[in-house]
Amino acid sequence: MPHVITNRCVGTKDQSCVEVCPVDCIHPAKNIDGEASFEEAPQLYIDPDVCIDCGACVPECPVEAIFMDDELPDEFREFLDVNADYFKQHG
Repeated sequence: MPHVITNRCVGTKDQSCVEVCPVDCIHPAKNIDGEASFEEAPQLYIDPDVCIDCGACVPECPVEAIFMDDELPDEFREFLDVNADYFKQHG
């Protein structure tokens, strides 16, 4: 069960979560994907196929945008697909 980043990240894109992720599943990250990719995206996303569900990212998020998929509030359910779709489009 992967973690999911919701639209609470929009406008913030704090990379504290990226820094603690042991498997680099959060993108786009400036140091991994480059400044242009980071600036182009409205928020950060978690790759559901790479996430190991360690939860290290959750307490690091200053806007509480990250949830375990089975604890995702109904208002954010669409972000399961939003996160997965980002990686389908950006490989």
